[in-house]
Amino acid sequence: MLRNFLAAAAIGGALLCAGHAPAQPVAAPAYPPNDYGDKANWLCWPGRADACASDLTTTVVKADGSTSTEAFHADPNAGVDCFYVYPTVSRDPGMVSTMTVETEETRVVIQQAARLRARCRLYAPMYRQFTLAALFAAMMHPPAPGTTPPPRPQVGYNDVKDAWNYYLAHENHGRGVVLVGHSQGSGVLTQLIKNEIDGKPAQAQLVSALLMGTVLVVPEGQDVGGDFKSVPLCHAPSQLGCAIAYSSFRETSPPPDNSRFGRPRTPAPGMEAACVNPADLAGGPGPAKSYFGALIDGEDTQAFPWLKGAAITTPFVSTPGLITAQCVHTGPFHYLSIHLNADPSGPRTSDIPGDIVVGKAVQTDWGLHLIDANLFMGNLIDIVGAESAAWKAKRR
Repeated sequence: MLRNFLAAAAIGGALLCAGHAPAQPVAAPAYPPNDYGDKANWLCWPGRADACASDLTTTVVKADGSTSTEAFHADPNAGVDCFYVYPTVSRDPGMVSTMTVETEETRVVIQQAARLRARCRLYAPMYRQFTLAALFAAMMHPPAPGTTPPPRPQVGYNDVKDAWNYYLAHENHGRGVVLVGHSQGSGVLTQLIKNEIDGKPAQAQLVSALLMGTVLVVPEGQDVGGDFKSVPLCHAPSQLGCAIAYSSFRETSPPPDNSRFGRPRTPAPGMEAACVNPADLAGGPGPAKSYFGALIDGEDTQAFPWLKGAAITTPFVSTPGLITAQCVHTGPFHYLSIHLNADPSGPRTSDIPGDIVVGKAVQTDWGLHLIDANLFMGNLIDIVGAESAAWKAKRR
């Protein structure tokens, strides 16, 4: 089922973000560079009939129970590009995944990035990421107290860097580019920005960085000076060269003491986790324009009751007006608080899926990591559209 798959993906990605690694040393095999001139090494490529060209038709469910169908249209003449790095999804055995495009990669790009084609040309490289198997092993067998875990191979980062450099050399042609990632993908992109973009010539092409489900460290109350030295946080839709970073938690379930998100992973006095609200970049509360997966390739059944007494038959569903988001501080945590404008007596759902549940217990330390991207996909599309217009005006 899609929800079970997404739960596994989120758990793996957050374990990576939390800095876990397999306890037993593993001999580092040789990983020759990929040829990113071979389009088979790309999950999505503009103009190709691949996962990003999937059906994104949406049923819009209003609070009064009325519905309408929203078609999706990609913009073949989009003025900027998007470069997307997916989260931990691979079920391959061992520590590092293969380069084979499998169902897991296909499904997650449909959920998290394909819809951005409404405002940008979308490039999504395959990369040899840390697998769910390796990350689950880290969870089950943590390093002994006082010991240092072996370093993880850098193959995943190296792959993304190679793909980025190929894109810059052969596809960019001076175009603006939006970097998009979630969980492990956001971690890899943060490293890429630090090493290859921040303060380097490539920064001139950076439209924005959308870093979802991660901890981006900034000085308390400041926009820059932590992880990034010259890439500030975004405060307006038309701002260029900035970053949007956040992790989502229910308003009714703020980060607990053992939370994996919302604060620096290593104690850092004077530092905090960045929180930028895609629903209101100016800093206030705002309505989330969400797109939730309903059915994917006909494999999943409609389990969540979006509309009482009726099934959703389109691949996606949206519920305008249901969700409001705001960045808040609770103790040491800085995170995106998700408020539900619920009406339990109404015909539309008064809740949303997204919690990680083990047995019957909600794992509150993960928050709504599963749906960080789904919650704000419509807002992010609007932001990329405004940035694209600003980029065009700047280039003039």
